Parts: sequence; C-alpha cells; structure tokens
Amino acid sequence: MGIAVLSLIPLVYLVIRASEAGGGQIMAILLRERTFALIGRSLAFAMTVTAASVVTGVGLAVLVARTDLPGRRLLAALAPLPLAVPSYVAAFAWISWLPGVSGFRGAVLVLTLCCYPFVYLPVLAVLRQSDGGAEEVARTLGRGPWSALRAVTLPRVIPAASAGGLLVALYALSDFGAVSILRYDVFTRVIHTSYSASFDRTPAAVLGLLLVLITVCFAAGERLARRREVASVAAGSARPPARLPLGRNRIAAVLATYSVLTLALVVPGASLLVWFVTGLSGGLEWDRLLPALGATTWFAGLGAVAATLAAIPVGVLAARHRGRLATGVEQAIWAAHALPGLVVGLAIVFLGIRVLPGIYQRTPLLVLAYVVLFLPAAVASVRASVALSSPRIEEVARSLGARPGAVLRRVTLPLAAPGIGAGAALVLLTAMKELPATLLLRPTGSDTLATRLWSHTGVGAYAAAAPYAILLVVLAVLPTIALMRLTGAWGDGAEQEARS
Repeated sequence: MGIAVLSLIPLVYLVIRASEAGGGQIMAILLRERTFALIGRSLAFAMTVTAASVVTGVGLAVLVARTDLPGRRLLAALAPLPLAVPSYVAAFAWISWLPGVSGFRGAVLVLTLCCYPFVYLPVLAVLRQSDGGAEEVARTLGRGPWSALRAVTLPRVIPAASAGGLLVALYALSDFGAVSILRYDVFTRVIHTSYSASFDRTPAAVLGLLLVLITVCFAAGERLARRREVASVAAGSARPPARLPLGRNRIAAVLATYSVLTLALVVPGASLLVWFVTGLSGGLEWDRLLPALGATTWFAGLGAVAATLAAIPVGVLAARHRGRLATGVEQAIWAAHALPGLVVGLAIVFLGIRVLPGIYQRTPLLVLAYVVLFLPAAVASVRASVALSSPRIEEVARSLGARPGAVLRRVTLPLAAPGIGAGAALVLLTAMKELPATLLLRPTGSDTLATRLWSHTGVGAYAAAAPYAILLVVLAVLPTIALMRLTGAWGDGAEQEARS
C-alpha cells in the first residue's frame, strides 16, 4: 500500500491545485471546445502509435523467432536498439533533415520507431519459449504451418503484446520532447504551455487529472486482455518450433524489416554524426561532458535499484492475486505513468518544499521522481515473468512446510529473475533519457547528459549538443543490450535448437 501511496503523489498534487479553483471553473475548463479537441487529438495519437507499434513489434518478433528470414541474427541484435534513442533526439534528427516531417504524421512516425521495441521484446520472449509440439498437433489435424502458428502460438502472445502496447500508449500520452519539437498539440504540450505561460496552474491541473482518467481506462483495457495469460505447466523442456519458410514473400519481408531499422537507426545516427563533425572545430566540452556522464549513470542507477525493489512485491501480487487490492494497487501505480515528467516533477517539488525540505534539490528527491515515473515498467516486467512460471511449484514448496517468505525467496524470485533484471534494465534505460523531471529536481550544480543536451538545443546550438546526444545514445545501448539478453532477444535461438 505504501508503494501505491507514493505513486499517487502527483495525483494528490493535481487535486490540490484543481480544487483551489472550485467546481465552476473546473467544469468550464472541461467543457471548453478546445478540451474536447485535445482529448480527440491525444487519443487518436496514442492509439495510432500503439497500433503501429504492436503491428511492427509483433511482425518483427515473428520474423526473427519463427521464420527463415535471411540475416535474422543481425535483425535480432538491431531491432531493440531504438530504445536507446531518446524520442526528442529522434525528433530533432528527422526534422533537421526533413523539415516537413512534423504534425500528426511526423509525431506518429517518430514515436512508433522509438516505441515498437516495448512490444517486440516481450513478444519475442514468449515466442522463444513456446512449445513446438502444440503446433505439430494442430498440423496433424489438417492445419498448415502458418495456420497452426496463428491458431496455437499467436494467442499466447496477446498478454505480452497488450502489456507492451500499454507501455507504448502511456509513453505516447506522456511524451513531451518529441511532440514539442514536431509541433503537435497533445496533453503534454498544452499542459507545459499552461504551466510556463501563466501563473494560473488550474487549467494544467485539470488537464492533468483528465490525463490520469484516460490512463486508468487504458490500464483497465490492458487488464482485460491479460486475462488470457496462461502459465506453462508442462514438464521437461519445450520442443523448439520449426522455422516457417517465407517462400515468395522473402524479398518483401527483408525489405520491410530493414526499412524499419533504417528509419529507426540510420536517420538519427547519420544526423547526429553530421552535427558532431560540424561541431568538432569548436572542440569538446570535456569539463562538462564527463561530469554529465557520471551524473547520468549515478542518478539513473539509483532510480533503477529503487524502482525494481519497489516493483517486486507489486508484481508478485498482481500475478498471483486477482482481488480488489491487487487491482487497486496496480491501477494506482499506472495512474501516474502517463503524466508528463514536468507534472510529476512539479508534484515532487511541491512535496519537497511543503513536507521534505531537508532533501529538496538533493538526490533522494530525484530518485523518488524516477520511482514514480518508471515503476510501472518494472512492475509489468516482474508481473509477466512471475505469471509465466507455474504456481504449482510454489504450492509444492508450501506443502513441504516452507513459509510464504521462504517460497518467495527460494522459488518465486529465482524463477522470475530474468523478468526482474529486464525491468531494472528498462528503468535504467528510461531514467537515463528522462528530461523534464530531471531539469526540475537534479541536485544544485549537477547536470545530466539529457539536461545539457536540452540546454544546447534550446538555443539552437545543435553542433554543441551533438556530443551529449551521441554519448547518451551510446550509454543507453548498454542497458538495451542487457534487456535483450534477459528477454531472449539476443541471437536467433540457434543455441536452443542445438541443445534440443
């Protein structure tokens, strides 16, 4: 319950701010024509990005795990790497090369290319763990290889795809940097403008509460899809499924997959290198670059550890219990996830000034903001990993006299260790790229790579910003690789086939 209370800090802040205006002004804001238009734009944007990411992520995962696609090992290694590219860096790269890439279409393109790995990684993990024997049974009943895949295996990836899709939807709702650069008005950009341009914070608070309501609706929809989760109860090792021939579709599959990688990696990479070379004549700011690197690693590392420790009890509760308590705690955690980092940062500032002045503008307050922002990502990973293990193993341990705490330590957590590690890597990755909350809460005198990058791009010094952007991307690649290994995305499963 304490973890849920921490997650609700931004919501309490918004309620306090909104209640200062009274019911009449709140209703006036909600009933504005612009508010209805904003809801439509934000929902259309989030749903389009989510649908495109699910199609892209599931499609790539199927091609890597289940087909004879040429170069699938290289594809498996490269497909998750867009996670290492901050959305605001990708947006700047695209608009600096193609100024016409802006508005709704440009924002959907950039966010989809940055977010599809949230779907690709968990779906690939499920496909790698699937038992080929079930498909063989379907084929003996008259189904073809692709029909057996659709009927038997793909339904098992629905929970993983829905969990990844929820992360994508909330990322799209909460993103500020990319939509600002690409000039598309959604909740985050309008809330930021309201906070920045006026002393009256009421409209921003009311819109923030509306955003929380939309988030809860998205989380409820994902929970309905998750009811189809099925734990594996088979004994022994699963039989590796046979790879399906692409046949005449091979060329089209190759063109489609490597077109996605080109758009997601080559365009931002080439743009950053051009600006980096342009700025070399002015020299590198080593006295600022290295401290920013150290601060980024330290703050993000602390946030990852804290968020993972907080996620373990919530993830186990959500996976093993379906009662109101589990539902309420999980939805409370998701409620803050779609809020802009700016709003969460302001809420934590409010907490620091009013309640915890001793740690205001110190590291613990920034770590608390990271926990509130990124705890849902860790919870989703832990919960999915625990759900994949059979509860019967825990029942056997309890029948032998083990206490619940011992079962958790000796059985549940070791089985869920890959998911826990993946959650920690994902939090580390996203904390490295976090911008608005870090700008507000970083300790006095400290700068991260993201804040230094933003300060340079804010004044149009793109060549000076390039070294920070490149170093940030390179640093973010490390937890991305760890995430790939922990979720089974590294390689093409040849080792598993050889062992079997």
